[in-house]
Amino acid sequence: MAVKIKTQFGTIDISNEVIATVVGGAATEIFGIVGMASKSQIRDNLNDILKKENYSRGVVVRQEDDGVAIDIYIIVSYGIKISEVSRNVQEIVKYNLETMLGVTANTVNIYVQGVRVLTD
Repeated sequence: MAVKIKTQFGTIDISNEVIATVVGGAATEIFGIVGMASKSQIRDNLNDILKKENYSRGVVVRQEDDGVAIDIYIIVSYGIKISEVSRNVQEIVKYNLETMLGVTANTVNIYVQGVRVLTD
């Protein structure tokens, strides 16, 4: 499925892959996020951090009547407050979707798939 935006000049279709890339890029920019995780780690046989080209494996986009619902699977850094980082991810993802794509995010659900200790 794709998000369809109707303008006076025609229709714009934004694929879920594009939305997942924007969401994944926004989420990984936030302090405390180590990276994206696969939503189904056992099936994908991935226990590692996803690269930019695979962000769609860690983001689920569901179309709703008046916007989209987003599920994000992340790995956070050890020693930070997970609730604060998750709230920051929700805010920045919602903002980026509205400003970059013109898509309204009704819900942004965060699933913490792991905690990593970062060495300096």
